[in-house]
Amino acid sequence: MTLSSETYDVGGVIYPRPFKIRRLGHFGFNVEDLDKSVDFYNRLFGFHLTDAIDVRKLGMEDAAKHMKDTRIFFLTYGTDHHAFLLADRSFGAFVGDDAVSPDVTTNQITWQVGTLDEVTAASDFLRRRNIEIRRVGRDMPGSNWHCYFRDTEGCTVELYYGMEQVGWDGHSKPFEMYDRRFNEKPALPQISERQEIADALARGVDIFSGYKREDRGEGSYNVGGVTLPRPFKITRIGPMALFVNDLDGTERFYVDTLGFIKTEETVYRGHRVVYLRNGTEHHSFKLVPKALRATLGLSAHTNVMSMGFELGSYRQLRDAVAFLKGRGVRFIDSIPPELHPGIDYAAHCLDADGHCLELYCYMEQIGWDGKPRPAAQRRRVGSEWPATVEPLSDTYADQTFQGPLG
Repeated sequence: MTLSSETYDVGGVIYPRPFKIRRLGHFGFNVEDLDKSVDFYNRLFGFHLTDAIDVRKLGMEDAAKHMKDTRIFFLTYGTDHHAFLLADRSFGAFVGDDAVSPDVTTNQITWQVGTLDEVTAASDFLRRRNIEIRRVGRDMPGSNWHCYFRDTEGCTVELYYGMEQVGWDGHSKPFEMYDRRFNEKPALPQISERQEIADALARGVDIFSGYKREDRGEGSYNVGGVTLPRPFKITRIGPMALFVNDLDGTERFYVDTLGFIKTEETVYRGHRVVYLRNGTEHHSFKLVPKALRATLGLSAHTNVMSMGFELGSYRQLRDAVAFLKGRGVRFIDSIPPELHPGIDYAAHCLDADGHCLELYCYMEQIGWDGKPRPAAQRRRVGSEWPATVEPLSDTYADQTFQGPLG
Protein backbone atom coordinates (compact mmCIF):
# COMPACT_ATOMS: atom_id res chain seq x y z
CA MET A 1 0.00 0.00 0.00
CA THR A 2 1.40 3.43 -0.94
CA LEU A 3 0.21 6.99 -0.67
CA SER A 4 -0.07 7.49 -4.41
CA SER A 5 0.80 6.00 -7.79
CA GLU A 6 4.03 8.05 -7.98
CA THR A 7 7.27 6.20 -8.65
CA TYR A 8 10.87 7.30 -8.15
CA ASP A 9 14.27 6.27 -9.44
CA VAL A 10 16.41 5.32 -6.41
CA GLY A 11 19.80 4.40 -7.79
CA GLY A 12 18.25 2.93 -10.92
CA VAL A 13 15.58 0.97 -9.03
CA ILE A 14 11.93 2.07 -9.10
CA TYR A 15 10.35 2.67 -5.70
CA PRO A 16 7.10 4.34 -4.57
CA ARG A 17 9.13 6.93 -2.61
CA PRO A 18 12.43 8.62 -3.46
CA PHE A 19 14.46 6.90 -0.74
CA LYS A 20 15.02 3.44 0.73
CA ILE A 21 15.84 3.06 4.42
CA ARG A 22 18.74 0.64 4.89
CA ARG A 23 19.11 0.30 8.66
CA LEU A 24 18.74 1.85 12.10
CA GLY A 25 21.80 4.10 12.15
CA HIS A 26 21.66 5.69 15.60
CA PHE A 27 19.31 6.85 18.33
CA GLY A 28 19.35 8.99 21.45
CA PHE A 29 18.02 8.96 24.99
CA ASN A 30 17.25 11.98 27.17
CA VAL A 31 18.11 11.16 30.78
CA GLU A 32 17.99 12.59 34.28
CA ASP A 33 21.66 12.11 35.18
CA LEU A 34 23.98 12.46 32.20
CA ASP A 35 27.20 11.51 33.95
CA LYS A 36 25.64 8.39 35.46
CA SER A 37 24.22 7.31 32.09
CA VAL A 38 27.47 7.97 30.21
CA ASP A 39 29.35 5.85 32.74
CA PHE A 40 26.75 3.08 32.49
CA TYR A 41 27.01 2.75 28.71
CA ASN A 42 30.74 3.45 28.42
CA ARG A 43 32.11 1.42 31.33
CA LEU A 44 29.60 -1.42 31.54
CA PHE A 45 28.47 -1.85 27.91
CA GLY A 46 31.62 -0.78 26.09
CA PHE A 47 30.24 2.07 23.98
CA HIS A 48 33.16 4.33 23.04
CA LEU A 49 32.72 7.99 23.94
CA THR A 50 33.65 9.83 20.74
CA ASP A 51 32.53 13.41 21.41
CA ALA A 52 31.11 15.68 24.09
CA ILE A 53 29.92 19.15 23.22
CA ASP A 54 27.82 21.96 24.64
CA VAL A 55 24.78 22.79 22.50
CA ARG A 56 25.64 26.49 22.82
CA LYS A 57 28.84 25.83 20.91
CA LEU A 58 26.64 24.57 18.08
CA GLY A 59 24.60 27.78 18.09
CA MET A 60 21.54 26.06 19.61
CA GLU A 61 20.75 28.86 22.05
CA ASP A 62 17.00 28.20 22.03
CA ALA A 63 17.59 24.62 23.18
CA ALA A 64 20.06 25.76 25.83
CA LYS A 65 17.53 28.11 27.43
CA HIS A 66 15.39 25.30 28.81
CA MET A 67 18.11 22.69 29.43
CA LYS A 68 19.34 21.93 32.93
CA ASP A 69 22.51 20.42 31.45
CA THR A 70 23.57 21.67 28.02
CA ARG A 71 26.02 18.87 27.21
CA ILE A 72 25.48 16.17 24.57
CA PHE A 73 27.54 12.97 24.56
CA PHE A 74 28.14 10.86 21.46
CA LEU A 75 28.91 7.14 21.74
CA THR A 76 29.52 4.27 19.35
CA TYR A 77 30.27 0.53 19.28
CA GLY A 78 32.19 0.54 15.98
CA THR A 79 33.72 3.11 13.65
CA ASP A 80 30.65 5.27 13.02
CA HIS A 81 31.16 8.55 14.89
CA HIS A 82 28.04 7.77 16.88
CA ALA A 83 25.42 5.10 17.20
CA PHE A 84 23.98 6.64 20.33
CA LEU A 85 23.45 10.12 21.84
CA LEU A 86 22.84 11.01 25.47
CA ALA A 87 21.36 14.37 26.44
CA ASP A 88 19.64 15.87 29.46
CA ARG A 89 15.98 15.02 30.09
CA SER A 90 15.14 18.69 29.52
CA PHE A 91 16.52 18.58 25.99
CA GLY A 92 13.29 17.28 24.47
CA ALA A 93 13.49 16.48 20.79
CA PHE A 94 16.69 17.01 18.86
CA VAL A 95 15.26 20.01 17.07
CA GLY A 96 15.68 22.48 19.90
CA ASP A 97 12.20 22.22 21.39
CA ASP A 98 10.22 20.06 23.80
CA ALA A 99 8.90 16.69 22.79
CA VAL A 100 5.17 16.56 22.06
CA SER A 101 4.51 13.92 24.72
CA PRO A 102 6.13 13.99 28.18
CA ASP A 103 7.06 10.30 27.93
CA VAL A 104 9.04 10.70 24.70
CA THR A 105 12.59 10.16 25.97
CA THR A 106 14.15 9.51 22.58
CA ASN A 107 15.73 12.68 21.25
CA GLN A 108 15.85 10.97 17.86
CA ILE A 109 15.34 7.65 16.06
CA THR A 110 17.59 7.76 13.04
CA TRP A 111 17.36 5.64 9.89
CA GLN A 112 20.11 5.52 7.27
CA VAL A 113 19.49 5.84 3.54
CA GLY A 114 21.99 5.20 0.78
CA THR A 115 22.80 8.59 -0.74
CA LEU A 116 22.66 12.33 -0.18
CA ASP A 117 20.23 12.51 -3.11
CA GLU A 118 17.79 10.43 -1.07
CA VAL A 119 18.02 12.73 1.95
CA THR A 120 17.17 15.87 -0.02
CA ALA A 121 14.47 14.10 -2.05
CA ALA A 122 12.95 12.76 1.16
CA SER A 123 12.51 16.27 2.55
CA ASP A 124 10.56 17.32 -0.55
CA PHE A 125 8.53 14.10 -0.57
CA LEU A 126 7.52 14.51 3.09
CA ARG A 127 6.65 18.20 2.68
CA ARG A 128 4.30 17.34 -0.19
CA ARG A 129 2.53 15.03 2.22
CA ASN A 130 2.10 17.81 4.79
CA ILE A 131 4.67 16.38 7.17
CA GLU A 132 6.49 19.21 8.90
CA ILE A 133 10.22 19.16 8.29
CA ARG A 134 11.97 20.34 11.43
CA ARG A 135 15.53 20.56 10.12
CA VAL A 136 17.41 19.78 6.91
CA GLY A 137 21.15 20.10 6.48
CA ARG A 138 24.21 18.56 8.04
CA ASP A 139 24.97 17.86 11.69
CA MET A 140 28.21 18.32 13.54
CA PRO A 141 29.59 16.37 15.34
CA GLY A 142 29.21 13.33 13.11
CA SER A 143 29.12 14.99 9.68
CA ASN A 144 25.85 13.25 8.74
CA TRP A 145 23.54 14.91 6.17
CA HIS A 146 20.03 14.84 7.58
CA CYS A 147 16.30 15.46 7.37
CA TYR A 148 14.37 15.68 10.67
CA PHE A 149 10.61 15.34 11.19
CA ARG A 150 8.17 13.85 13.67
CA ASP A 151 6.16 10.67 13.52
CA THR A 152 2.50 10.38 14.54
CA GLU A 153 3.46 9.80 18.20
CA GLY A 154 5.63 12.90 18.49
CA CYS A 155 8.98 11.10 18.23
CA THR A 156 11.69 12.88 16.28
CA VAL A 157 12.73 10.80 13.27
CA GLU A 158 15.84 11.45 11.18
CA LEU A 159 16.77 10.16 7.76
CA TYR A 160 20.48 10.55 7.11
CA TYR A 161 23.26 9.76 4.72
CA GLY A 162 26.89 9.26 5.66
CA MET A 163 28.64 9.27 8.99
CA GLU A 164 32.07 10.44 10.03
CA GLN A 165 34.31 7.46 10.75
CA VAL A 166 36.51 7.33 13.84
CA GLY A 167 39.57 5.26 12.95
CA TRP A 168 42.55 3.63 14.59
CA ASP A 169 43.80 6.84 16.23
CA GLY A 170 40.46 7.40 18.01
CA HIS A 171 40.10 11.09 17.10
CA SER A 172 36.92 12.73 15.88
CA LYS A 173 36.93 15.75 13.58
CA PRO A 174 38.10 18.95 15.30
CA PHE A 175 35.72 21.86 15.87
CA GLU A 176 37.61 23.85 13.19
CA MET A 177 36.06 21.53 10.59
CA TYR A 178 32.50 22.33 11.65
CA ASP A 179 32.43 25.00 8.96
CA ARG A 180 30.83 22.33 6.79
CA ARG A 181 27.77 22.22 9.05
CA PHE A 182 24.56 23.08 7.15
CA ASN A 183 21.28 24.43 8.55
CA GLU A 184 19.38 24.28 5.29
CA LYS A 185 18.75 21.94 2.38
CA PRO A 186 22.09 21.65 0.56
CA ALA A 187 22.61 22.28 -3.11
CA LEU A 188 23.81 19.16 -4.94
CA PRO A 189 26.35 17.89 -5.58
CA GLN A 190 28.48 18.54 -2.48
CA ILE A 191 32.24 18.08 -2.23
CA SER A 192 33.54 14.75 -0.99
CA GLU A 193 34.76 14.01 2.53
CA ARG A 194 38.25 13.60 1.13
CA GLN A 195 38.10 17.09 -0.34
CA GLU A 196 36.90 18.52 2.99
CA ILE A 197 39.97 17.08 4.70
CA ALA A 198 42.28 18.40 1.98
CA ASP A 199 40.73 21.86 2.32
CA ALA A 200 41.15 21.80 6.11
CA LEU A 201 44.80 20.82 5.79
CA ALA A 202 45.34 23.59 3.25
CA ARG A 203 44.11 26.21 5.71
CA GLY A 204 46.30 24.87 8.51
CA VAL A 205 43.81 22.86 10.58
CA ASP A 206 45.32 20.19 12.81
CA ILE A 207 43.00 17.38 11.76
CA PHE A 208 44.23 15.20 14.66
CA SER A 209 43.20 17.69 17.35
CA GLY A 210 39.60 16.52 17.74
CA TYR A 211 38.02 14.72 20.67
CA LYS A 212 40.00 11.62 21.72
CA ARG A 213 37.86 8.54 22.17
CA GLU A 214 37.30 7.54 25.80
CA ASP A 215 36.97 3.94 26.90
CA ARG A 216 36.39 3.00 30.52
CA GLY A 217 36.52 -0.56 31.67
CA GLU A 218 37.79 -2.99 34.25
CA GLY A 219 39.14 -6.48 33.86
CA SER A 220 40.64 -8.59 31.11
CA TYR A 221 38.56 -11.05 29.12
CA ASN A 222 39.27 -13.27 26.13
CA VAL A 223 36.56 -12.42 23.60
CA GLY A 224 37.05 -14.55 20.51
CA GLY A 225 40.82 -14.32 20.86
CA VAL A 226 40.97 -10.59 21.64
CA THR A 227 41.52 -9.14 25.12
CA LEU A 228 38.72 -6.76 26.12
CA PRO A 229 37.70 -5.11 29.42
CA ARG A 230 34.34 -6.95 29.40
CA PRO A 231 33.44 -10.45 28.12
CA PHE A 232 31.32 -9.33 25.17
CA LYS A 233 31.18 -6.93 22.24
CA ILE A 234 28.09 -5.09 20.97
CA THR A 235 27.95 -5.59 17.21
CA ARG A 236 24.65 -3.93 16.27
CA ILE A 237 22.01 -1.62 17.70
CA GLY A 238 18.31 -2.31 17.34
CA PRO A 239 15.60 -3.29 17.12
CA MET A 240 13.84 -0.30 18.63
CA ALA A 241 10.48 -1.03 20.30
CA LEU A 242 8.03 1.75 21.12
CA PHE A 243 4.84 1.93 23.13
CA VAL A 244 2.32 3.88 21.05
CA ASN A 245 -1.13 5.39 21.59
CA ASP A 246 -2.37 4.83 18.04
CA LEU A 247 -1.04 1.54 16.73
CA ASP A 248 -2.94 1.66 13.43
CA GLY A 249 -1.93 5.24 12.66
CA THR A 250 1.71 4.69 13.59
CA GLU A 251 1.87 1.53 11.50
CA ARG A 252 0.45 3.40 8.49
CA PHE A 253 3.00 6.18 8.90
CA TYR A 254 6.01 3.87 8.96
CA VAL A 255 4.74 1.51 6.24
CA ASP A 256 3.01 3.89 3.81
CA THR A 257 5.15 7.00 4.27
CA LEU A 258 8.60 5.64 5.18
CA GLY A 259 8.46 2.31 3.38
CA PHE A 260 8.90 -0.17 6.22
CA ILE A 261 7.77 -3.73 5.53
CA LYS A 262 5.55 -5.55 8.00
CA THR A 263 7.07 -8.92 8.79
CA GLU A 264 4.29 -10.14 11.03
CA GLU A 265 1.98 -9.22 13.86
CA THR A 266 1.14 -11.07 17.02
CA VAL A 267 -1.54 -10.77 19.68
CA TYR A 268 -0.46 -10.62 23.31
CA ARG A 269 -3.10 -10.48 26.07
CA GLY A 270 -5.63 -9.23 23.56
CA HIS A 271 -3.40 -6.52 22.10
CA ARG A 272 -1.97 -6.47 18.57
CA VAL A 273 1.83 -6.04 18.28
CA VAL A 274 3.44 -5.15 14.93
CA TYR A 275 6.96 -6.04 13.72
CA LEU A 276 8.48 -3.96 10.91
CA ARG A 277 11.72 -4.26 8.96
CA ASN A 278 13.75 -2.44 6.32
CA GLY A 279 16.29 -5.14 5.49
CA THR A 280 16.64 -8.88 5.92
CA GLU A 281 16.37 -8.88 9.70
CA HIS A 282 13.04 -10.12 11.08
CA HIS A 283 12.36 -6.68 12.57
CA SER A 284 14.18 -3.45 13.12
CA PHE A 285 11.18 -1.71 14.68
CA LYS A 286 8.41 -2.96 16.95
CA LEU A 287 5.15 -1.15 17.74
CA VAL A 288 3.40 -2.07 20.97
CA PRO A 289 0.14 -0.64 22.37
CA LYS A 290 0.80 1.63 25.33
CA ALA A 291 -1.81 -0.34 27.28
CA LEU A 292 0.80 -3.11 27.69
CA ARG A 293 3.37 -0.87 29.39
CA ALA A 294 2.00 -1.36 32.91
CA THR A 295 1.25 -5.03 32.20
CA LEU A 296 4.94 -5.59 31.48
CA GLY A 297 6.02 -3.59 34.52
CA LEU A 298 8.03 -1.07 32.51
CA SER A 299 8.58 2.56 33.44
CA ALA A 300 5.80 5.02 32.66
CA HIS A 301 8.39 7.79 32.19
CA THR A 302 9.26 6.57 28.68
CA ASN A 303 7.47 5.35 25.57
CA VAL A 304 10.45 3.12 24.80
CA MET A 305 9.57 -0.52 25.40
CA SER A 306 13.12 -1.66 24.64
CA MET A 307 16.27 -0.92 22.71
CA GLY A 308 18.13 -3.89 21.28
CA PHE A 309 21.86 -4.52 21.47
CA GLU A 310 23.13 -7.49 19.48
CA LEU A 311 26.22 -9.28 20.80
CA GLY A 312 28.71 -11.28 18.78
CA SER A 313 27.74 -14.79 19.90
CA TYR A 314 25.60 -16.89 22.19
CA ARG A 315 28.58 -17.35 24.49
CA GLN A 316 29.03 -13.59 24.72
CA LEU A 317 25.34 -13.18 25.54
CA ARG A 318 25.58 -15.61 28.46
CA ASP A 319 28.80 -14.01 29.66
CA ALA A 320 27.34 -10.52 29.34
CA VAL A 321 24.38 -11.39 31.57
CA ALA A 322 26.69 -12.77 34.27
CA PHE A 323 29.09 -9.81 33.96
CA LEU A 324 26.37 -7.16 34.18
CA LYS A 325 24.48 -8.87 36.99
CA GLY A 326 27.74 -9.02 38.91
CA ARG A 327 28.03 -5.25 38.62
CA GLY A 328 24.56 -4.51 39.89
CA VAL A 329 22.65 -4.11 36.61
CA ARG A 330 19.00 -4.98 37.15
CA PHE A 331 17.55 -7.67 34.87
CA ILE A 332 13.83 -8.28 34.44
CA ASP A 333 11.88 -11.32 33.22
CA SER A 334 8.53 -9.68 32.45
CA ILE A 335 8.99 -9.64 28.67
CA PRO A 336 8.04 -13.10 27.35
CA PRO A 337 9.39 -14.79 24.19
CA GLU A 338 6.01 -14.16 22.52
CA LEU A 339 6.97 -10.48 22.32
CA HIS A 340 10.28 -11.01 20.52
CA PRO A 341 9.62 -13.40 17.61
CA GLY A 342 12.67 -13.65 15.38
CA ILE A 343 14.95 -13.48 18.43
CA ASP A 344 15.33 -16.65 20.47
CA TYR A 345 17.58 -16.11 23.48
CA ALA A 346 17.15 -12.61 24.89
CA ALA A 347 17.82 -10.95 28.23
CA HIS A 348 16.29 -7.67 29.34
CA CYS A 349 17.86 -5.20 31.74
CA LEU A 350 17.32 -1.60 32.81
CA ASP A 351 19.75 1.23 32.23
CA ALA A 352 20.60 3.96 34.73
CA ASP A 353 17.47 5.90 33.73
CA GLY A 354 15.01 3.01 33.62
CA HIS A 355 15.06 2.31 29.87
CA CYS A 356 14.73 -1.38 29.03
CA LEU A 357 17.58 -2.89 27.00
CA GLU A 358 17.19 -6.12 25.02
CA LEU A 359 20.40 -8.15 24.77
CA TYR A 360 20.47 -10.89 22.13
CA CYS A 361 22.81 -12.63 19.69
CA TYR A 362 20.62 -13.85 16.83
CA MET A 363 18.00 -12.35 14.55
CA GLU A 364 15.96 -14.42 12.12
CA GLN A 365 16.65 -13.46 8.50
CA ILE A 366 13.95 -12.97 5.87
CA GLY A 367 14.70 -14.54 2.48
CA TRP A 368 13.74 -13.81 -1.12
CA ASP A 369 10.08 -14.74 -0.60
CA GLY A 370 9.67 -12.15 2.19
CA LYS A 371 8.17 -14.63 4.63
CA PRO A 372 9.27 -15.18 8.24
CA ARG A 373 9.90 -18.62 9.66
CA PRO A 374 6.66 -20.29 10.80
CA ALA A 375 6.22 -19.98 14.55
CA ALA A 376 6.15 -23.78 14.96
CA GLN A 377 9.68 -23.99 13.51
CA ARG A 378 11.24 -21.42 15.85
CA ARG A 379 13.51 -22.45 18.67
CA ARG A 380 11.84 -22.98 22.03
CA VAL A 381 13.61 -21.12 24.83
CA GLY A 382 13.20 -22.15 28.44
CA SER A 383 14.18 -20.44 31.66
CA GLU A 384 17.42 -22.44 31.85
CA TRP A 385 19.85 -21.61 29.04
CA PRO A 386 22.19 -24.43 27.93
CA ALA A 387 25.94 -23.90 27.68
CA THR A 388 25.80 -24.40 23.90
CA VAL A 389 23.03 -24.54 21.27
CA GLU A 390 22.55 -26.10 17.86
CA PRO A 391 22.82 -23.74 14.85
CA LEU A 392 19.79 -22.62 12.89
CA SER A 393 19.83 -22.22 9.11
CA ASP A 394 20.51 -18.47 9.48
CA THR A 395 22.77 -18.49 12.54
CA TYR A 396 25.53 -15.86 12.10
CA ALA A 397 23.89 -14.80 8.83
CA ASP A 398 23.28 -11.29 10.17
CA GLN A 399 26.74 -10.76 11.65
CA THR A 400 28.16 -7.84 9.68
CA PHE A 401 30.59 -6.53 12.32
CA GLN A 402 33.98 -7.91 11.32
CA GLY A 403 36.21 -6.11 13.79
CA PRO A 404 38.47 -5.06 15.15
CA LEU A 405 36.64 -5.85 18.38
CA GLY A 406 38.55 -3.26 20.33
